[in-house]
Amino acid sequence: MSVKIVTDSNCGYTVEQAEKLGIEIQPTPILVNGEQYFQEENLPIEKFYEYLTSDDAKVSTSQPNPYDVAERWRRILKDYDEILYMPLSSGLSETALVIKHMAETEPEFIGKVYALDNHRVSITQKQAVVDAMNMIKEGKSAKEIYDWLTKTAHTSSIYIAVSTLKYLKKGGRLTPAAAAIGTLLKIKPVLQIQGERLDKYAQVRKMSDAKATMIAAVKNDLETRFANERKAGKMTVCVAHTQCLDEALEFKEEIIKAFPDVEFTFLDPLSLSVAVHIGPGALAVACVIKY
Repeated sequence: MSVKIVTDSNCGYTVEQAEKLGIEIQPTPILVNGEQYFQEENLPIEKFYEYLTSDDAKVSTSQPNPYDVAERWRRILKDYDEILYMPLSSGLSETALVIKHMAETEPEFIGKVYALDNHRVSITQKQAVVDAMNMIKEGKSAKEIYDWLTKTAHTSSIYIAVSTLKYLKKGGRLTPAAAAIGTLLKIKPVLQIQGERLDKYAQVRKMSDAKATMIAAVKNDLETRFANERKAGKMTVCVAHTQCLDEALEFKEEIIKAFPDVEFTFLDPLSLSVAVHIGPGALAVACVIKY
């Protein structure tokens, strides 16, 4: 059985990289003052951050048009037996559930398209794509890959240190009063994604403290929740950022030093769907299972 992977632009692969790997990217729409843009097509990342940091632009994410998704599936199924569709977590967007419903109820797609919701985004989503590609090489079917990725969906954590409260306030995740107090006190929140929403994890004053907090959080996960997977050599660590590559490179070295027995995999920009809510200057670390 031939299997084609389709993921979305939240996973961190560019369209060019995806083409070389033999996978496809379904672009995630970005809305700027109500006008729709697509990363790489008509919205370079630098331009995205120009809009995001401007007080005159309202930036948000949107869902891919199900019609466009279905048309892509129809085209692919002319050459492939099955499709594994891998969007970002349903905890961050309804896309996964909408597309999953389409795959499971439309007769032309039933048994041919497996729309996954394994609660991943950015670097953890990218690891899931790598796992899927490795399983395809072993001859596994889309259903077998879907089952493993669903079973291991919550074997991952992401911790994110935010440099400013501005974007959490703009997105309604902080009240203006709380944001004002936090800014006055120079608070830097550490957020977490445990497969679902972007939630508060801790509050610190300095980025150095935030990095120490995130390393301690990953250490706890690897020693408790994911201890068996770590012992089996099945855990990885990775770093992500929003427009602060130099700091991310330094953080990578700290992560490698903190977890010398765990494979380091990716250093990537955080997905735009996350960046909308946290702004530039954020650092993130993740631990995630590998196949």
